[in-house]
Amino acid sequence: MQENKLYVGNLPYSTTQDQLSEVFSQFGEVIEAVIITDRNTGRSKGFGFVTMANNEAAQAAIAGMNGQEMEGRALVVNVARPKKED
Repeated sequence: MQENKLYVGNLPYSTTQDQLSEVFSQFGEVIEAVIITDRNTGRSKGFGFVTMANNEAAQAAIAGMNGQEMEGRALVVNVARPKKED
């Protein structure tokens, strides 16, 4: 399981992938930042994933960002769980 891939929930709908990457880069190198969008409308679903370079950076990001406010919304940040197969 990837300990350095983080789930980021309760994002403001206006957040861009660049903004997400920038916010998390203060904790270490960001490999990838992805905001999940609705397939039909292209609008943000209010959550995304950030992959950090290593586990230490990921843990620092969880400690530093979980519960922090972004545009009035308290973020939920934790280690991403593998996608469940139906």
